[in-house]
Amino acid sequence: MRSKRAPSIRRPKAALVSLGTVVVGAIAVVVGLSACGTLGPGAIDTSGEVAFDTPLAIPPLAPSSIDASGERVFDLTATVGATEFTPGTKTETWGINQSYLGPTIVAAKGEQVRVNVANQLDVPTTVHWHGMHLPARMDGGPHQMVAPGATWHPKWTIDQPAATLWYHPHPHGETEHQVEMGLAGMVILQDDAEDALNLPREYGVDDIPLIVQDKRFDEAGQFTTDERGFAGPIGDQVLVNGTLGPYLEVTTDVVRLRLLNGSSARVYNFAFEDGRSFDLIGTDGGLLTAPLPTDGIRLSPGERAEVLVRLVPGETATLRSTPPELGLPGPIAASNTGGDTLDVLQLRAASNLRSLGDMPTALAAIDRMNEDEATVDRSFQLDGTQINQRGMDMGRIDETVEVGSTEIWTVRNGMSMPHSFHVHDVQFQVLTIDGREPPAALAGWKDTVYLEPNIDYRLIMTFNDYTDPEFPYMYHCHLLAHEDSGMMGQFVVVEPGQKAGQPPTDHDSASPSGASGSGPRAKEIHHEH
Repeated sequence: MRSKRAPSIRRPKAALVSLGTVVVGAIAVVVGLSACGTLGPGAIDTSGEVAFDTPLAIPPLAPSSIDASGERVFDLTATVGATEFTPGTKTETWGINQSYLGPTIVAAKGEQVRVNVANQLDVPTTVHWHGMHLPARMDGGPHQMVAPGATWHPKWTIDQPAATLWYHPHPHGETEHQVEMGLAGMVILQDDAEDALNLPREYGVDDIPLIVQDKRFDEAGQFTTDERGFAGPIGDQVLVNGTLGPYLEVTTDVVRLRLLNGSSARVYNFAFEDGRSFDLIGTDGGLLTAPLPTDGIRLSPGERAEVLVRLVPGETATLRSTPPELGLPGPIAASNTGGDTLDVLQLRAASNLRSLGDMPTALAAIDRMNEDEATVDRSFQLDGTQINQRGMDMGRIDETVEVGSTEIWTVRNGMSMPHSFHVHDVQFQVLTIDGREPPAALAGWKDTVYLEPNIDYRLIMTFNDYTDPEFPYMYHCHLLAHEDSGMMGQFVVVEPGQKAGQPPTDHDSASPSGASGSGPRAKEIHHEH
């Protein structure tokens, strides 16, 4: 059966674009938001109210085979479905190989992989490999659309450390809708270094994928996104792997949770009801150098975290999202999930727990990048739904990067509203935040970062390979409503001295223009002694 568009999910692009002219100060913002109906639903608190009466669904592992050329081959099919999140009520959903969400892809560093992406929807879609280092033509951005009835065959070599990544649609102007309908899944990358560590790694037993999404249902039990803040749609219930009110039976004394913020707009602060400490062991691009004891981890849409949680026999522990620190004025924060408390998942420890032994005290070797190595400095300011006062134009290359270069990107949210920043192709390190070293939770490899307002985030990254003057990668706000409304730019990686070419023209562009690219801007090197 082919899909129909869910009529209750709307994408208020015009309202979002108009906000850029409203922001003069915190008071003016509140007035403007109230006038256009995007003040949000107010604080939501589900603490102690979730029944936790449904076993947590564990996404199946994606089957694969090794073909004659040695490639590991996966098959993914986007399709329409119907899912019972509550017994007796069927919700129209989209999924990949199933009615909602998709299977978990597992691959190892050094493997050559090919994914056959078939589209059985009635609308074009894409599959973007979020966090993956791969050629631009395989990236699954808005230039790699898969038409209804068509199949796309991207292939690449896994060339990055063990990490938790994910995949999701990336059609320009339609990403929020397609993710909200259910097109998303997790990717687990493995390597020898991670495999040598004594970490929980039995998938679905002590190594648990958690795709966390907030949702809102209408009276007919269908998804609705009508309640919105500036950030986008705000749900009042939490799905974990597509499960409402989930619990997990834990059989080991330590459990590894792979947290993915799969929401369109909500920022979570994952903690436990009893305030217990847990260990953060990995972020977007892989493991940290050592476990970081913490009692909370903030994740904006698209960010990931791997944590170790210790339990004792017979206890229960409730994973909860407490009000995240957004750096926003009070009324703005409250209308954009900043005052919300949501119960997420209950862990139920068995009466007898299998011991996994001592967890490692050292994890991955991460060499901190030195800013003196950078030769190019770029600046990006996010305002309204534009970056550097420009909206997304699929016919324009915004930045041209020379292969082999190390660059510093200074990113700033120039308004008292929530934004984030995601870069395709590379993992970066956060050099400084507001002139200071980043907190330990942001000291590892990242591809997405939340931007508190009016603060400079200096990101350092190296572009090692995969040149292509015509097919671009993206950088954008990962609040999906903002991305859809044009808060996105394009960059190409070229050989030294090469110029950007013309992006593919088989897609509509808001205002077609030339594509010479801005070119690298030489950085002024300052030495302080």
